[in-house]
Amino acid sequence: MDSQELSSAPLMRGPRHQGPPKGAWPRSGKPGGKRKQGWSCPLVMASLVGAFGSSFLYGYNLSVVNAPTQHIKAFYNETWERRHGQPIDPDTLTLLWSMTVSIFAIGGLVGTLMVKLIGKFLGRKRTLLANNLFAVSAALLMTCALWAGAFEMLIVGRFVMGIDGGIALSVLPMYLGEISPKEIRGSLGQVTAVFICIGVFAGQLLGLPELLGQESTWPYLFGVIVIPAVVQLVSLPFLPESPRYLLFEKHDQVGAEKAFQRFLGKEDVSRELEEVLAEDRMQRDIRLVSVWELLRSPFVRWQVLTVVVTMACYQLCGLNAIWFYTNSIFGKAGVPPGNIPYITLSTGGIETLASIFSGLVIERLGRRPLLIGGFGLMTLFFGILTVTLTLQDQASWIPYLSIFCILAIIASFCSGPGGIPFILTSEFFQQSQRPAAFIVAGTVNWLSNFAVGLLFPFIQKSLHTYCFLVFAAICFAGALYLYFVLPETKNRTHAEISQAFARRNKAYPGEGQIEVAVTNYKLRERPDAGPSSTPDKYVQNGTV
Repeated sequence: MDSQELSSAPLMRGPRHQGPPKGAWPRSGKPGGKRKQGWSCPLVMASLVGAFGSSFLYGYNLSVVNAPTQHIKAFYNETWERRHGQPIDPDTLTLLWSMTVSIFAIGGLVGTLMVKLIGKFLGRKRTLLANNLFAVSAALLMTCALWAGAFEMLIVGRFVMGIDGGIALSVLPMYLGEISPKEIRGSLGQVTAVFICIGVFAGQLLGLPELLGQESTWPYLFGVIVIPAVVQLVSLPFLPESPRYLLFEKHDQVGAEKAFQRFLGKEDVSRELEEVLAEDRMQRDIRLVSVWELLRSPFVRWQVLTVVVTMACYQLCGLNAIWFYTNSIFGKAGVPPGNIPYITLSTGGIETLASIFSGLVIERLGRRPLLIGGFGLMTLFFGILTVTLTLQDQASWIPYLSIFCILAIIASFCSGPGGIPFILTSEFFQQSQRPAAFIVAGTVNWLSNFAVGLLFPFIQKSLHTYCFLVFAAICFAGALYLYFVLPETKNRTHAEISQAFARRNKAYPGEGQIEVAVTNYKLRERPDAGPSSTPDKYVQNGTV
């Protein structure tokens, strides 16, 4: 048997030409073997409502501080002068502003570290619901900061909002990955990235002077956060919990079957349930692994390293620097101050269109070309942007070429690197490893986010127009690593993805695992199989 046949052993019987047995998933990619997966109403609603109250708020909080920057700094200066009797020192103001921007990432790190503990007891859906309490609390703190005359409330509110983002960006991809069929897993996973971009666009749009970007109305920009949180609170309770969570961690087979029926929009879910049951029998009596155990495991060494690299590049590639400081970048590019808010708005539109494009083509092109191509194009346009910013005074058209480069960088990012790292984290690891894997990914994500938000103003002040060469080097290194290491995961099972990494890991418990899977499948055909059957012996001996 070749590697693909071995990976499909739980679901196949006899020679390949006989086709899949009753209760098995038909193999995709073979003539006559592809099964069309419908986007049922509950599946669509779960992705839209979950993303609107989670990843949308993350994107919104990335960009919402950009438009009212001058008003917020003026508020800091007035508060400082009222307390100390003198204007604030420019370096102190820069430090306070950098802290306001970057403390969002510290909160995200705290939220990420809370995920495993909260998710174990509440599950995926209830964790998303409980997370809205952080969003509402943060909105109240930041909205009331101006009226209370305390800029500390704004900083604390950003920290609490970061906790919301840390939990959301870990739990939402897990939830969407566990409720979606593998044929549309990538497209459904890209909903997270699409709503991040929509959130960024919404923050830019509402920050226009004609809307909420004025000196007297900027606190309401943070009050808007309440709306997605309330929508999720009243909508998500009517949707099912993750069937995999119900089966693996709550051992509720009846509830898992009902959840599958709701999400897939059909009564007969035997094929889907048998696939999950086979995995459940393979992992029986296996507890959730800790982060330390995951990092020490030789069987997922390169998977963990690949997740760390992709998440680090996701943040360190320079996109957050552009989102946080687009106004100053466009000002240095020579754009008149009155036109800057509208040019900035175009970046949000480009992000949204590029992320939607990625969601439409990801199941055709795959994860690998979109990731490598995205980082490669970003390297190219960061290099061109450095040249145009250096020579912007030489000709009147050069500043507009700088704007084109910024838009091209954003489009390149959102077409691949903007959402696929979250999908890969869900695809690389089995159920017992997934929470720990998302903690590792989230920790790298938020620490990198914090580093960019805190250090970029100082890097820009020191390197001037050459600061983007740092990001170009990071994008190039990421593309090079992914080209040599990352296998394609499109429409592949966890076993197939693990086999793709097996040679690099030089350690893979494949035969024992497959043996258990094969025996499990045969037992489904043997009514006389008792509780002391071979699969249980394998589990007891620690093979799995």
